[in-house]
Amino acid sequence: MFDGSDTVVLYDELAVQDVLPLAWRVLPQAADPDAAASFMERNARVLQAREALDQLGPVEKAEENAANAADLMRLELKINLLLDLVGQVLATSRPRPQALPVRFNAQGAVWRSPAPLPEAGATGVLEIYLHDALAEPLRLPGRVSNVTPDGHVKVRFAPVTETVSDLLEKLCFRRHRRQIAGHRHPRGTR
Repeated sequence: MFDGSDTVVLYDELAVQDVLPLAWRVLPQAADPDAAASFMERNARVLQAREALDQLGPVEKAEENAANAADLMRLELKINLLLDLVGQVLATSRPRPQALPVRFNAQGAVWRSPAPLPEAGATGVLEIYLHDALAEPLRLPGRVSNVTPDGHVKVRFAPVTETVSDLLEKLCFRRHRRQIAGHRHPRGTR
């Protein structure tokens, strides 16, 4: 049974842990208010799109007996296929940065970076691509708070808008809930 020991936390809050394409872009100074506002508008749209993608999934068992359950299932499979194809087209036409293990939430992120490592105190923007079917990454401005000799980079984000914070919290919670469900029902025993 899940005992909470595998809960992913960063800066004392739930966090997403995954292997995702990401890049740290150094800025000569902190993002100006207009650029930060633009980042937050786009981030809200990216997170809303990611949330919509998370809602695509198998038809619930309660709905299997519904008259149109088979039609819904076929439509959902076609949408998933279309999203996979769009993701493949995007990947070939717009190369993404290297996928790296990352842990992040609305407060910050930590990842293991290949050389050259950013310097502690450096300001920049962390770009995280959440899904193959989404062309835009999350762009989160922040400051490097720590860099270890083995390449772990820890960034504290500049404050995000309430909307972006709420959407990131929902993403973290959905991942956490799936992790708990995975521990309760290991693959193949459902």
